[in-house]
Amino acid sequence: MTENSGEKTMTFWEDLDERRVRVRRALIAFILSSVAAWYSREYVLAVLVYPFQKAWLQQNLPGSPQLHFAAPSDAFVAYVKQSMIAGAVFAAPFIFWPLWAFIAPGLYAKEKKTALLFLVFSTLLVAMGGVFGWTVALPTAFGYLLSLSGSVGADSVAITPTVMMTDYLDFVGRLLLAFGIIFEIPLVSLFLSMSGIINYKQMWKFGRWFVLIAFTLGAVLTPPDVTSQLVMAIPMCLLYLVSIGLAYVFGRKPAA
Repeated sequence: MTENSGEKTMTFWEDLDERRVRVRRALIAFILSSVAAWYSREYVLAVLVYPFQKAWLQQNLPGSPQLHFAAPSDAFVAYVKQSMIAGAVFAAPFIFWPLWAFIAPGLYAKEKKTALLFLVFSTLLVAMGGVFGWTVALPTAFGYLLSLSGSVGADSVAITPTVMMTDYLDFVGRLLLAFGIIFEIPLVSLFLSMSGIINYKQMWKFGRWFVLIAFTLGAVLTPPDVTSQLVMAIPMCLLYLVSIGLAYVFGRKPAA
């Protein structure tokens, strides 16, 4: 026991053994969550394909929406990837706990509270970004993409969507991840402004460039139609304005 802290001082090997235990628990949590997601794979997929089904009905396409796979193993591989990603999401508290346990001993009590608040709000913002992507961005994107189907020419050549399962899940995963990251903009800006790295005046001056970046990312990450690009670019710009407000209220003031 140390006289000042009253906490037990561990040797190097004891500390290493404790870290191994934490990593092992995180790995077990990930495996169990992935297995649970595998047995619930059809329910998880049903949630992910909902925006596709919604857009299909809105476009009044014939038949019912379908996902296809080319090789015999494609569906299995897609389900495995889906289960592992879902497992990582559900096991996130157990996965990040070892990281927090590693950082926390070096922080003061006030710093621990601040770090926990950032962790909580970061998780909430990622979830909000995913929900926005699922409820707004994906239906809009699929609505445009499916609207390209139909018939052309005098002989009425049919253009019909044949959506591959692996391509669909990759597209949905990338878009949801993008919106999850985008919704972190206010929190990252707040951290940088509180650290004195940036201030609200600098952010305001950079605003015109951020608008350009937002619309460029919207053009790159979404289907090539104006509506889908606006669905990504406008939230980014609004979140940037919120970031400037947070930097003004909570950030360090710029030197006069």
